[in-house]
Amino acid sequence: MNRMLLEIPDCFDTTRLHVCRYQAGDGAAYWAMAQRNRVHLFPFEAENPVRSLQSEQEAEGLVHEFAALWALRQSFFFGAWDRRDQTFVAQIYVGVVNWDLPEFELGYFVDVDHEGQGYVTEAATGALAFIFDHLQAHRVLLRCSDANPRSARVAERCGFSREAHLRQNRRLADGTLCGEYYYGLLREEYRQNRNL
Repeated sequence: MNRMLLEIPDCFDTTRLHVCRYQAGDGAAYWAMAQRNRVHLFPFEAENPVRSLQSEQEAEGLVHEFAALWALRQSFFFGAWDRRDQTFVAQIYVGVVNWDLPEFELGYFVDVDHEGQGYVTEAATGALAFIFDHLQAHRVLLRCSDANPRSARVAERCGFSREAHLRQNRRLADGTLCGEYYYGLLREEYRQNRNL
């Protein structure tokens, strides 16, 4: 499989969401989202580039970086937008772990104003179809802090199996020690879950 020849859609829809790759010109919307979520992302997403942005111009530059990484098939960043009013509700990240297997990593965060409404689970479920159907994954990895039970519940609702628990291997932004859960989902498990 030549990854550069894969026909990869820019967007997909779920029941409530339009999930689309970021495009040139999305910097203003990305900057507004970053400002709104800076504090919200602090505990578990301290390294997220959203938190380090200082201007709309920097946000536009980051959106261009996302586009370049997409073109090189190195990672895939999506915004998830409510189909009713086009408000931003979540971000989905698909990173390449190993093209030879192939294996990918799924990451996500929810907008502070949309927590607890099932948007991340819905967007992540759609992203799994993107990963398995279009990237032809054999396996998907998902990592989350053991101090973030909401993120772990998303993984489990999406059909992932917990494969490991690394204890006290990270510090949260406030200095507190925490561990990480490692989840995995195989192609045959995904297909089986989808057919239930």
